[in-house]
Amino acid sequence: MAILDSWRTGTSPTGQKEKVNEVMAGLARRPTVLIVLHQEHSTPGRVGFLLRAEDVRLDIRRPALGEPLPESLSAHDGVVVFGGPMGANDECEWVRREIDWLTVPLRENKPFLGICLGAQMLARALGARVFSYEDKRSEIGYFPISPTPAGDRLCTAPFPRSVYQWHSDGFDLPAGAELLAEGGVDFPHQAYRYGAAVGVQFHPEVTYHMMCRWTVRGSERLTRPGAQGRPRHLDGWFQHDGRVAAWLEGFLPAWLEGRLGQAREPARAIAPVAAAPDEATAAEWADCVAAE
Repeated sequence: MAILDSWRTGTSPTGQKEKVNEVMAGLARRPTVLIVLHQEHSTPGRVGFLLRAEDVRLDIRRPALGEPLPESLSAHDGVVVFGGPMGANDECEWVRREIDWLTVPLRENKPFLGICLGAQMLARALGARVFSYEDKRSEIGYFPISPTPAGDRLCTAPFPRSVYQWHSDGFDLPAGAELLAEGGVDFPHQAYRYGAAVGVQFHPEVTYHMMCRWTVRGSERLTRPGAQGRPRHLDGWFQHDGRVAAWLEGFLPAWLEGRLGQAREPARAIAPVAAAPDEATAAEWADCVAAE
């Protein structure tokens, strides 16, 4: 602040003026990512933490609550559309309007990341089918997936092999899209790329605290065919989350900077590493126990 004050009053040496100019220019160059959430209390989770750590501004909008999406993304460097309990086939006006809006990032070739519902909405915008089963069979918990070579070349970090799921809908691979990861028979398409847009069926944004909240507030969904019991969710986080976090840390900068798929060789998968029970984890564990 002293540098700024002296610069405004004309008492700053030339070197300090140049430094202030560099700071101001740096602020002007900060990238902005549009964050689209679908519930009042939803958060961008780990995605938000990592973007903010990279000095990215987050412009958070909730279309389900009547907040408008921009007509152009000229003021944004990327878009992340998250999940929610609603479906891409729902007849809600705002759902149809949001799917139609996805032509904006596609037309402007902006980096786009669709997570779960976001990936399903993108699939529908690209003309693909989004489907569900009459018995409400689901993937809820940690499930194995099989990355394609293109998936492992997406960034320098290997694509995760076990990921956290919370969905009862799936999607067909859109025409012209590149498959990044495959799943089981019920939900065979787990991740895909279409130009600068990436859709993932799973939830890399989930933190331990979020998982604790979801498995309590959404406990009725844990009785659906294919859903895992709550202890398996929590145990799975310690077994698999380290690799998911490492992948997301490598993916987000490459995604935002337009460097996806530029890894010369497929990233090699590494052995699972259990998450360290640090202070944050301990606090989240306390929250999880309290939620019970």
